[in-house]
Amino acid sequence: MITTKKIILITALLACQFAYADEKILIRFGALAFGTVNWELTAMQQTGMMETEHYRVQVIKMANPQAAKIALQSGAVDMIVADWIWVSRMRSLGRDYTFYPYSNTTGALVVAADSPIKQLQDLQGRKLAIAGGELDKNSLLLQALMQKQGQAEVFASIEKVYGAPPLLSQQIQRQRVDALLTYWHYAARMQADGYSVLMNGTDILLGLGIQVSVPNIGYVFDRSWANNNKAAIQDFLASTRSIKNTLCVDDSAWQRIKSLMRAKTVQVSQLLRLKYCAGRVQEWGEKEQQAAAEIYRYLKKLSAKRLTGDAETIQPGTFW
Repeated sequence: MITTKKIILITALLACQFAYADEKILIRFGALAFGTVNWELTAMQQTGMMETEHYRVQVIKMANPQAAKIALQSGAVDMIVADWIWVSRMRSLGRDYTFYPYSNTTGALVVAADSPIKQLQDLQGRKLAIAGGELDKNSLLLQALMQKQGQAEVFASIEKVYGAPPLLSQQIQRQRVDALLTYWHYAARMQADGYSVLMNGTDILLGLGIQVSVPNIGYVFDRSWANNNKAAIQDFLASTRSIKNTLCVDDSAWQRIKSLMRAKTVQVSQLLRLKYCAGRVQEWGEKEQQAAAEIYRYLKKLSAKRLTGDAETIQPGTFW
């Protein structure tokens, strides 16, 4: 016999279940005020994708990538964009971070259109500007490629100049350096201004025998938190993939965020879009993760573990 007390209990349990089902998580996203992540988050805001039945996104602006990493470690944000090398290193130190791919876009080696530098051996004794510092992954992989090609002495002869990408772009424009190894969007702007791309990150990997595209950067978050909120995180990641595709096929959507790019010419805007869309991740599985393991070995060796930390291999759980 169903008593009044049983009815009340059943009603209370159902109410709790419905309340739980309706509950959405807050994703505090630490994003730089510039760059492609900001493009996408703005486009998501414009199309009503910042809140669904599963999640709500709060964007917290970060001054630079290092500030974003500090914010994640301190618990001030739940998610950032960073590289899987950093995630693996943090896992080796006991942090439960994980990585989900964001983009395949790579940096590029840029020279003036009339430069005598036509191949890597022409860098002998030249001045090369490198964005990101001496532990920049593209620089280390370029070194690996030149070693493989028997050009270790050529790489050693190069005068290397490190600095922030905008400043280094100015250096090559003022002919104070002979070549520039920089991030993809700065390279795209240079290319639109008539500079030539000698090779990009994908070309370097191909030269090393790595045949598949490996995402360099991705969404980084706490693995336990994501596993406990899997439906919400999967929903959010699906939204990010959707907005990428929208920006690549819908001209009006692209026009609405164009001001964020600070593109001075139509050519710059078009090239940024072309490179951005080419960087969409099409495949992410065992082949790509095996290739990442090979890249890791190069980076560990050439950085003398300063980039990767002491771990011999990518740490389990690095990829979500």
